[in-house]
Amino acid sequence: MNPADGILQPAIERAFARLHQGREDFTAKLTPHEVGIVTKVSTGIATFSGLPSVGYEEIVTFPGGLLGIAFNLDEKEVGVILLGDYQNLHAGDEVQRTGRVMDVPVGDSLLGRVIDPLGNPLDGKGSIAAEMRLPVERPAAPIMDRAAVSVPLQTGLKAIDALVPIGRGQRELILGDRQTGKTAIAIDTILNQRGQNVVCVYCAIGQRAASVAKVVANLDQQGAMDYTVVVVVEDNNAPGLVYITPYAATSSHIMPAPIANSHFCSAVLPDEKPSPATSSIFIHECWSDRLTSARNGEADLSRLCPSSKPKRRTSPLTSQRI
Repeated sequence: MNPADGILQPAIERAFARLHQGREDFTAKLTPHEVGIVTKVSTGIATFSGLPSVGYEEIVTFPGGLLGIAFNLDEKEVGVILLGDYQNLHAGDEVQRTGRVMDVPVGDSLLGRVIDPLGNPLDGKGSIAAEMRLPVERPAAPIMDRAAVSVPLQTGLKAIDALVPIGRGQRELILGDRQTGKTAIAIDTILNQRGQNVVCVYCAIGQRAASVAKVVANLDQQGAMDYTVVVVVEDNNAPGLVYITPYAATSSHIMPAPIANSHFCSAVLPDEKPSPATSSIFIHECWSDRLTSARNGEADLSRLCPSSKPKRRTSPLTSQRI
């Protein structure tokens, strides 16, 4: 007998014994998995059947990584707002749940970056290491829990600063016809916040890419990108992305407690397709209410960051189709 065989034989036997023991201890587990089927695809929306446990505003995934928000919950069908290119989505494709609502990355890592409403970088500077994620749909702070507006926010334009009192944590809507300087006021205000301990969010909705690139270059040249986040959605993007853009923009950064109300957010709509004033004011009020601080100066993260799990259906819901 070869001496080498006598050395290797015990090791081989021990290895096979461990494999046999692992096979005996292994127990296969079956995990139920819900799968839905797309029934119809329309402009920016889709309907599917199945997924009986899907919740309101839950994110669902389609083939190719396409995302959607479950928005219309009927008894037998679910209407979804699509958040991307849906040209390759067809009836019969599978739909899967994610178990979370629509959220975006937030934190200091977004400062100086240009992103889309989903938090994907558009500036070619690499991926974003987000500190946490925040739901785009969440309640604002109650009126009695908000701190008083006591610190002014200067725009840098003497005529506006002298006539219109603007404070940090206050809503201020810029309305006007096309080519009247609405964007110029917002850009000048952002540039004037340098060294003022203010975080600015510039949200461009439906603007031409060249116009947005010019604004970003101007901010970068003046050193304003160090405290600015730019959220961009073009007019050729999916309608669902346009819908969530202002909500994602106001969720893109959480300030430390001492400067929790030091925010300035500007949303710029396209001049070619002006929206009704009443609709603009309603949307402006909904998402700008979030940019306030607590009365005691401390941000309540349990309120700002509610559970990311979607609301469950307790009974069949019937609502107006999207």
